[in-house]
Amino acid sequence: MSESDEPFPSDYEIAQNAEIEPIWDILEPWGVETDDLQLFGEHVAKVKHDAINRLRDNAENKDGNLVLVTGMTPTPMGEGKTVTTVGLGQTLNHLGEDAMIAIREPSLGPVFGVKGGAAGGGYSQVLPMEDINLHFTGDLHALTSAHNLISAMLDAKITKGNELGVDVNDVSWPRAIDMNDRALRNTVIGLGGETGGTPREDGFLLTAASELMAVLCLAEDLGDLKERVARIIVAYTDEGEPITVDDIEATGPVTMLLRDAVKPNIVQTIEGTPAFVHGGPFANIAHGTNSLVADKTAFGMGDYLVTEAGFGSDLGAEKFMNIVCRLGDMTPNAVVLVSTVRALQYHGIGEWPIDYDMVDEAGIEELEAGFENLDRHVSNIQKFGVPVVVAVNRFPEDTDEEIQTVLEHCRDDLGVEAAESNVFGEGSEGGVELGERVIDAVEAGDEDEFDHLYTDEASIKEKIETVATEVYGADSVNYVGSAEDDIERMEELGFDDFPVCLSKTFHSFSDDATKKGAPSGWELDVREIYPSAGAGFLVALTGDVLTLPGLPARPAAADMDIDADGNISGLF
Repeated sequence: MSESDEPFPSDYEIAQNAEIEPIWDILEPWGVETDDLQLFGEHVAKVKHDAINRLRDNAENKDGNLVLVTGMTPTPMGEGKTVTTVGLGQTLNHLGEDAMIAIREPSLGPVFGVKGGAAGGGYSQVLPMEDINLHFTGDLHALTSAHNLISAMLDAKITKGNELGVDVNDVSWPRAIDMNDRALRNTVIGLGGETGGTPREDGFLLTAASELMAVLCLAEDLGDLKERVARIIVAYTDEGEPITVDDIEATGPVTMLLRDAVKPNIVQTIEGTPAFVHGGPFANIAHGTNSLVADKTAFGMGDYLVTEAGFGSDLGAEKFMNIVCRLGDMTPNAVVLVSTVRALQYHGIGEWPIDYDMVDEAGIEELEAGFENLDRHVSNIQKFGVPVVVAVNRFPEDTDEEIQTVLEHCRDDLGVEAAESNVFGEGSEGGVELGERVIDAVEAGDEDEFDHLYTDEASIKEKIETVATEVYGADSVNYVGSAEDDIERMEELGFDDFPVCLSKTFHSFSDDATKKGAPSGWELDVREIYPSAGAGFLVALTGDVLTLPGLPARPAAADMDIDADGNISGLF
């Protein structure tokens, strides 16, 4: 067998064979000393509060460049946003720029469920990947404990006299668990007689879906975190008045549990680029990006920050522009839109259901039919006034003709820069063209052209309808269920100046997961609106929201193992 015919090593094999340096050696050239770090062994650390403040002050005297990596509408096969994020960060350093990376940290639910590990892949991954995927520095556990402390203290208030007048049928704070377990979505608590508490319906959500996760990721520092925790609404009285975390006297202890979790985690890529891995909010009921603390710290270390938004650009990037950049006072300099040949073919097949065999058999005709999905994503991003570079993430089965067809469409028909990306198989060497296109876009861009799609002063309905029509492609919005009453309630509570976070299926531009491509001529149904008061946005539900996934018949966990020497297999 020739060298070229040898099977490509697994992500785990690549990670195990990588030369990984002590984290303090990696960070010393970036102005971070060992005393600035809270160490978790040799290769993982948190940045201490004093160092965070110093680096953020340093960032104010620099012109940092923010590059957001997003994607076209996801498919079950995966498009490689995290791989592209990591690979692009490595490539920018390879090209002589000082670049940092910031991504979300994995939740054990998806890791053991369907997705498996979430640390990039191939020669564009963050290390040590086992630690990152399994417990890491305990942030998710701290958030789970803090969330459930609120639940416990609320139920203690209800059971011991209910002096706050909590309406047990209007409790908005469930329990949390960092594991996919569908049996816990809907529960009844307080059974067992007088000593068991007050019986009521309850349930669990995934820790990543907790408002505490969004609060952690949008907080500026520990003090701001405490203020945000205090105003989280956990229930309402019989008269409809909100009851907050502060009302149940949980603000101090909850913030105490999150004291270390708010410090950003820092590791390294396979090529030694520093990478922040911190926070992990959902990109439907929350904003779907890593923490602002990590972003602001990174700006004090490098000239470029490459970060990632969850799901497709209609969810993650829209929320990044309208929520994260608004609340964090940031301006993106360029957006990298990840596409793949197979994703374009998936959206161009025009049949439902779609299986893997159909994608394997698809050709140029299906590829070109799928351009409508890519085109709308490009158009949407351009509405924010940000330059777009399309990254065509190449897979082994892609042909040169297919890749060239996508590149020519982007350059000739859309008028945007595009580049083939091979960062999975080649690391920074495989991303040189992409990196050069990104640098050119940043240098040619004008920060003054960036703007949000709506103003703070716009009404709640105007904000929702702007996202629905301008981003999703809906003709109009229909308010059903409690939505009209909810809007009135939000206005009475003074939340009408909040940005809106629309929760919608990530499988389609529309609210129907089976509609691929770029659907038009449809109406978006909004059925409920509630406040994420601590985070600082309103959530508008457009369909059933699954905040606690279940395991499949054969979860990813079934193929994972560890031997007597501690060697892990199957995590990737």
